[in-house]
Amino acid sequence: MIRRSQVVSLVLIVVVAFGSLIATLTVGHKPRLGLDLQGGISVVLQPKKLPGGKAIPNEILDQSIEIIRSRVDALGVAEPEINRQGSAIIVQLPGVKNQDRARSIVGQTAQLRFRPVIGNPIPPDPKATPTTTKPTTTKPTSTKPTSTTSPGPKTTTTKAGAIGATTTAAPTTTTAPTSTTTVAAPGSEVATTSRDQDLYNKEVVLPELGPNGKQIARYRLGPAMATGDIIGDATAQLDQNSSSWLVSFKTTNKGSKILDQIAVANYQKRVAIVLDGVVKSAPTFNTQSFRGSGQITGTFTEKDAKDLALVLRYGALPIQLEQQNVEQVSATLGKDSLRAGVTAGLIGLVLVLLYIVSYYRALGLVVIFGLSVSAALLWSIVSYLGETSGLALSLSGATGIIVSVGVTVDSYVVYFEKLKDEVRLGRTVRSSLDRAFKSAFRTILAADISSLIGAIVLYFLTKGPVRGFAFFLGLSTFLDIIVAYYFTRPMVAVLGRNKFFTEMRGVGVARGLAAPSTPVAAGGAT
Repeated sequence: MIRRSQVVSLVLIVVVAFGSLIATLTVGHKPRLGLDLQGGISVVLQPKKLPGGKAIPNEILDQSIEIIRSRVDALGVAEPEINRQGSAIIVQLPGVKNQDRARSIVGQTAQLRFRPVIGNPIPPDPKATPTTTKPTTTKPTSTKPTSTTSPGPKTTTTKAGAIGATTTAAPTTTTAPTSTTTVAAPGSEVATTSRDQDLYNKEVVLPELGPNGKQIARYRLGPAMATGDIIGDATAQLDQNSSSWLVSFKTTNKGSKILDQIAVANYQKRVAIVLDGVVKSAPTFNTQSFRGSGQITGTFTEKDAKDLALVLRYGALPIQLEQQNVEQVSATLGKDSLRAGVTAGLIGLVLVLLYIVSYYRALGLVVIFGLSVSAALLWSIVSYLGETSGLALSLSGATGIIVSVGVTVDSYVVYFEKLKDEVRLGRTVRSSLDRAFKSAFRTILAADISSLIGAIVLYFLTKGPVRGFAFFLGLSTFLDIIVAYYFTRPMVAVLGRNKFFTEMRGVGVARGLAAPSTPVAAGGAT
C-alpha cells in the first residue's frame, strides 16, 4: 500500500503549487520584466573634470558606479544595467514608474557638508531662475538631535525684499508720477556661489530652495567643518508628535567625535546642513553632545525624506555628474528574442516529452505533471519577488530557466533508469520503487548541488545579465530538488502500486520498464 506520508506530501505540494498560482493570478501579480523585455530609460552621466583639466581616475569611476548601483537597488529597480563607456556612466533602468525621481537619485552627488552660518540670511538672488531639477527635500526648518534644537528664524519678505519682520514701505507721492524706483534689498547684490566655486575650504553664499525650486533665502557660510562621511546610516521616519517626516541618522565612530566637536564649537550658533550646494537646514545647535545620532527635520514629504535618507545612507559620489542624455529604451528587440526563444523552448520541450512518454509509457505522465508543478511554483515565486523585491525576468534569466528544464528532465530519467535496473534484477515494480528512489535521489542531489554551486558562484562574482541567469538557474534547480522528493517519489509510487496503471496494455508502467506484471518471491510486494 501507499504510505500515508507519501499521500500527504503529494497532496500538499500540489495544493501549495497550484493554490499559490491561483492566488497570484487572482491578485493580478505577474513576473516583472527586465529592460530588454519591457523597455525603460537610459541615462548617460558625464563626470566633470577635476581642477586643472585632469582626467577622472578609473577607481573613482568604479566607486561611483557602485554607489549608483546601491541607490538603484534601494529604489527597487529590477535588473538595472550600469556600465562605463569611456569616462561616461550609462545607467539603464527597466520599467521605472517615476522617471524624474530615478534620474535625480541616480545622478545626485550627495555631497553633504556642515558649514557655520555667518550673519543673518540674505534675500534671494534676483537673477536666479527656478532649478530645473526639483531638490530632494523641501524647505527644512531645523535639526533635532538627541536633544531638541530650536528652528531657524521665520523669514518673511517685505515689499522692498527685506528679511525679518513684516513692514510696509512708505509710499512716495508726486504731482505727476511717471515712474517708480525700487530700492534693492540689502544683500541682494551678493552673488550666489556656483557649483564650480563651491569648495570645501572657502566661504560661500548658497541658497535655500522652496518646493517649486525657487530661492527663498540665501546664507553666507564659512568653510565646511565636516562632510557626509561622518554619517553611517540614515532612515526616513514619521514624527508622531508633529505628523511630519524627518531623517534620523547615526554617525560613524569617528563621525560621532567630529559632530560633537562641531556642536561644542558652535553651541547656541547656527550651522547649515548643505547637500549638493543647497542649504537643507540651518538650525541652532542647542546641544554639545549628539551621542552618535541625530535628526534632520523640515517640511519633508514622505518621498523627500526617503530620498534624502537613501543618498545619505549609500554615500556621496566622489565626483560631480552631469546628465548628458536621457532617452526611452525600446523593448521590441527583447520581446522578439524572447518570443523566438520561448517558441524554440516549447518545441524542444514537446519533442522531449513525446520521447519520454513513448519510452517510459505511463511514467511520462509523471514528467508532465512534475514540470507543471515546478512551473506553478516558479511563476508564483518570481511574481512575489518581483512585487516585493524588484526581481525582474530578463532574457538571461529566461535562458537560465530553459537550461534548468534540461536539468529537471535529467532527474526523472535518472530515477526511471534506476527503477529499470531494479526490475532487471527480477524485482517487481512495487518492490523496486523505494529502493530505486533512494539510489537515484543521491545522484539527483549531487547533480543539483553542483549546479547550485555554479549558480551561486556566478551570482556573487558577476554583475548584470549574468547574475539574472545565475539566479533563475539556481532557483529552478532548488525547486527541482523539492519537486523530486515531495512530488516525483509519491507520484511514481501511486502509479507503480496501482494495478491499472501498472498493467495497462501497451502504455502501463510495467511496459515502460519492461517489468514482469506478477510479483516474484525474491522481491515481494510492499
